[in-house]
Amino acid sequence: MTEAQKKRLEQQLWNIANELRGKMSADEFRDYILGFIFYKYLSEKQHLFANKLLETEIVKNYADVTDQADIDAIREESLIKLGYFLRPEELFAAITKRGNADVEGQSNFILEDLQGILNAIEQSTMGTESEDDFNQLFEDLDLNSTKLGRSVEARNTLIAKVLSHLNKIDFELADANADVLGDAYEYLIAQFASGAGKKAGEFYTPQQVSKILAKIVTLDKKRIKSAYDPACGSGSLLLRIAREAEVGEFFGQELNRTTYNLARMNMILHDVHFSRFDIKQEDTLEHPQHLDQSFEAVVANPPFSAKWKGKDNPLNETDDRFSQYGRIAPTSKADFAFVQHMIYQMADNATMAVVLPHGVLFRGAAEGEIRKYIIKEQNYLDAVIGLPANLFYGTSIPACILVFKKCRVHDDNILFIDASAGFEKVGNQNALTDEHVAKIVESYANRETIDKYAYVAPLSEIAENDYNLNIPRYVDTFEEEEPVDIEAVARALHALESDMVKTDATIAGFCKELGIPAPF
Repeated sequence: MTEAQKKRLEQQLWNIANELRGKMSADEFRDYILGFIFYKYLSEKQHLFANKLLETEIVKNYADVTDQADIDAIREESLIKLGYFLRPEELFAAITKRGNADVEGQSNFILEDLQGILNAIEQSTMGTESEDDFNQLFEDLDLNSTKLGRSVEARNTLIAKVLSHLNKIDFELADANADVLGDAYEYLIAQFASGAGKKAGEFYTPQQVSKILAKIVTLDKKRIKSAYDPACGSGSLLLRIAREAEVGEFFGQELNRTTYNLARMNMILHDVHFSRFDIKQEDTLEHPQHLDQSFEAVVANPPFSAKWKGKDNPLNETDDRFSQYGRIAPTSKADFAFVQHMIYQMADNATMAVVLPHGVLFRGAAEGEIRKYIIKEQNYLDAVIGLPANLFYGTSIPACILVFKKCRVHDDNILFIDASAGFEKVGNQNALTDEHVAKIVESYANRETIDKYAYVAPLSEIAENDYNLNIPRYVDTFEEEEPVDIEAVARALHALESDMVKTDATIAGFCKELGIPAPF
């Protein structure tokens, strides 16, 4: 797909999404359009898979199959290979055709049948290995919501129209090398995040920031055994790693139920088989779901300075994730609690990259003690990367990326990169270009001091600074101003005064001729 075709597809999808807008908020109509796209994907995937099984049969198009024995056989294979099953009459194209039929005496009412189909997809997985991955995936699609229309007829008309628009788009699923739908899904997620501010943006990491994290945790690696994100949001950051290296399995945890559903859909839409991902819905700090495992690539963009129970939960003081540091992260700021949790989940050969607010670099008290322990006792911190302000939806504060390794090659220093000045303005947001991303990753890989951009700080210097990691302490970006020529400025002022006297005289002459008083 060319760039022009991609842009056209993105615009088509955004236009269809706006069909649903009405009185709904961005995160509400997001759930509908992404849910319908997901249903279309599942349907077309089922259709293609069934057609392959029917290549030696008389009826070769699954949409036309009526023989129950054939349908049962396809169902059995589908549950093994796809993890779900759709009957021919449940396919997206079939329900769309019925919803837009204009035949006298034939009803085009599809809302009940559509709800039944979405329920049937989930029910088809019950008792199978994919059950947890499909359970309640469509729970946010309330087809009876009055926000879709005041009357049942109005809701039916709107839904049928949206399905019709989607049905005309070819997502090229037959092309194994194309990821048209995955890219389109990512585009819509980004659009909803930028349009809805913090509420929708808190689950989304800008693609260029995700790219930096993914490139760093896969540096010099072609295959990653496992990738983990303890605050996975829509799953985009995990999927970004797969663009840089082959990933065996994906693991993640997300607190928000709707976003958790979105993450699972996102995995499936990017053709990640249900057996290769394990996304859980729970509070990661209070109820971690993967503590018995360690991971080779660990990434996260946890909510900045979120509240957590901290010392208010006595169990945290004896929790192996937090107990060795001597202090518990404050209840008002869970940033270091996420860091500690992620360190605990790192394999010995792991690289971990996490996006955090700048405060983690210099705040004192408990956070200062934890930071000191990580650097002095564990020696896991490998790099500190300062990002531009206003990159993230919902907050304008600058963030940083902290990189950790358990087995560090450069274990006598920490690399500091100040990339805060490298961005371009896009609307109300700042954004990183591919060139900015490449410069950050290349600087991390080369690990060299670059004037006004990067500095390799020996651990002794960090100790002298009392383990304060504030980037300006290490990377001097001060630009000296040009010296001012006082005599030249004085001459210029004198010349201006002379010009003003002449101008005043000219104006006074004009006023005299007009018979009006001069303005001075």
